[in-house]
Amino acid sequence: MRTTRYVLMLSLSILLCGVGAPTPAQEVTMLDLSQAVVVHPAQMSKTESKAVDMLLDEVEKRTRIRWRTAQTMPADGAIIAISRQASNVAEGYSIRVRQDGARGVVSVVGNDARGVLFGVGKLLRLLRLERDRVRVPANLDITTAPKYALRGHQLGYRPKTNSYDGWSLPMWEQYIRDLTVFGCNAVELIPPRSDDAADSPHFPLPPMQMMEAMSRLLDEYGMDVWIWYPALDPDYADPKWVEFALKEWGEVFKRLPRIDALFVPGGDPGHTQPKYLMALLEKQAQNLRRFHPKAQVWVAPQGFSQAWLDEFIQILQGEPAWLTGVVFGPQVRVSLAKLRELVPARYPIRHYPDITHSRQCQFPVPDWDWAYSLTEARECINPRPRGMARIFRLLQPHTIGFLTYSEGCNDDVNKAIWSALGWDPDADIVEVLREYSRYFIGERYTDTFAQGLLALERNWQGPLLTNAHVDTTLAQFQAMERAAAPQDKLNWRFQQALYRAYYDAYTRRRLLYETALEEQAMDKLRAARHTGSLGAMAEAEAILDRAVTQQVAPDLRARVFELAEALFQSVRMQLSVERYQAIDVGRGANLDTVDLPLNNRLWLKARFAEIRALSSESDRLREIDAIVNWTNPGPGGFYDDLGNLSRQPHLVVGKGFHDDPDFRESALVGFAYLPTAPTSWWTHAQSLYDAPLQMRYTHLDPTAQYRLRVVYAGDSPRLKIRCVANDAIEIHPLIEKPSPIRPLEFDIPPEATRGGTLLLSWYREPGLGGNGRGCQVAEVWLIRK
Repeated sequence: MRTTRYVLMLSLSILLCGVGAPTPAQEVTMLDLSQAVVVHPAQMSKTESKAVDMLLDEVEKRTRIRWRTAQTMPADGAIIAISRQASNVAEGYSIRVRQDGARGVVSVVGNDARGVLFGVGKLLRLLRLERDRVRVPANLDITTAPKYALRGHQLGYRPKTNSYDGWSLPMWEQYIRDLTVFGCNAVELIPPRSDDAADSPHFPLPPMQMMEAMSRLLDEYGMDVWIWYPALDPDYADPKWVEFALKEWGEVFKRLPRIDALFVPGGDPGHTQPKYLMALLEKQAQNLRRFHPKAQVWVAPQGFSQAWLDEFIQILQGEPAWLTGVVFGPQVRVSLAKLRELVPARYPIRHYPDITHSRQCQFPVPDWDWAYSLTEARECINPRPRGMARIFRLLQPHTIGFLTYSEGCNDDVNKAIWSALGWDPDADIVEVLREYSRYFIGERYTDTFAQGLLALERNWQGPLLTNAHVDTTLAQFQAMERAAAPQDKLNWRFQQALYRAYYDAYTRRRLLYETALEEQAMDKLRAARHTGSLGAMAEAEAILDRAVTQQVAPDLRARVFELAEALFQSVRMQLSVERYQAIDVGRGANLDTVDLPLNNRLWLKARFAEIRALSSESDRLREIDAIVNWTNPGPGGFYDDLGNLSRQPHLVVGKGFHDDPDFRESALVGFAYLPTAPTSWWTHAQSLYDAPLQMRYTHLDPTAQYRLRVVYAGDSPRLKIRCVANDAIEIHPLIEKPSPIRPLEFDIPPEATRGGTLLLSWYREPGLGGNGRGCQVAEVWLIRK
């Protein structure tokens, strides 16, 4: 594997498609292959042999039919002829169905060994595989080659993942097969020591032994083997740590039978100044090539501050010969287009997109409802086919390809989307999902399951309170569930979709119920001056506690728990720390957060306890009045709950997800769980890196004076924040956010509103590295004095 091959494939590989897979609406003639014979050459490479084995095995699993094989043409009957014909277009293939006299012939011709593998994979996606029957559209005529030379996924056998650490080698082989079916040609492994625990209770093999076995297995399938290797030692300016790293990494390099490329992130994890990091990597390049002479070395400027990024680019200007290319991944402080502009042309850019997380990540779900953020959390089952396609098509042209960042099988649909688009960026996403559903779930689910996956993505769009589509999605999946055969219900991909459909619906049902309970409780508090403070609080608390004593939708909740158990049994998915020994609640264990309160119950009960301790009725009523009128800015004033999609009228949104999916020039709703605070502090609007977060007010009274009340909440409490009016008038300089969190107030100078408009801009400290977060604002009142 050489960089030149990647570049040549981009220029030489032209997608030539004839008649593809027909849509369900088309009537096509089918050729019966139930009694077919697979004809292949006597001499095959190990990759081609794996392709034939995969074809035979996967058809048998789905149909109970084991095709016979032959090395010469049988006298009669349908045949599937697999062969290779040399071509200068790497990895391409053709699939044709024709009638040869009385028999049908399906030919799969690969341009090389990988072309054979991917041709077989495409055939598997198009076959109609049913119990005791195999058919294929009789009009298939496909010639195709990949647009992008690198199409891969990171598969980390480590405790931090939500499922991978429980997989045996046969499970890994099955998953590798599944990835190749959609055109994946590379896998990135993780060494035994990373930013993780040393061991997992789920490991069937020690990490180094599994890594070695996976490298060998990938080699058999002809797939590129990458290693993601973070530089974690304390100080690479110290020669002793450099020598330690050379020895430790060298042992890994020596043991793996195949390594095509080494990728070292500059941060996330790791934190080494570029001049020391690049000096280490030059030595590691020599170290690696002692055992794998043609292996490449790649580096990413992840987590770099502006000063470190400048230093990194300056080093690249010297064009070190040992370096192959640069990786764009999470926590790179400039855009992919800007990075391509800065990096010398001799170095290709590889994409490292995070397809596995839903919040606090590179490509968060846009404006995700806070109830989902709280319960389903960061690493949930997350099919986002249209969102992933938009990210791919917008950003991928700057690169030679990708290996995605994954933490488990929760992102399985997203992997298929990226792989398919890596082959053909113009592929119809619905057709990709139909092929996914047909192959992985079953022929009769081709359209229904595909539409179900799109429905799950729609479940996450807009405020959950008003998204009645969630209930429709559940009804659709329940219909599939009722009609499912026993083996369908054992299918982990089917189980994942059901889990999400039930979880989404249960969360919405609870949100509706608990929102109504809070409103009833607030009505009791509003009547406190008539009923008395203590009685009002007692009645309000009893209403709020119904969320626990009179739970809603227990049938949906029970099914969520049943499906969680099924997923642990089928694919080792660890959806609970207590039940399945997940490493952390935040690592996909959202069964443990399924019942977290979806209203202000915890905060209100804590406030009630404080208010009851006051000695006078007037003091108690005053504090209750503050609760009831929390969002009231007074006459002529304005209030924004910036983390609430329906209460942020003055927020300057910016480009939005469609044109800015990593939110570098857009406001984004973020989340941080603060159980003792009001729910309006659990969410916030934020900007990233040095971009401002802005609010715009119009039609203000030019003769009035205003005061700003603001709550700085979020997940970056230690970063300072600054507020400026109209790009010129400082409301306050860089200040530390108060801890504990509380509202702050600042006068707005009269000259800022004299024209009847006001633009407020917030900034975090400029030039910082890390994840880019920190400019986070939860609530804003503009109060007329």
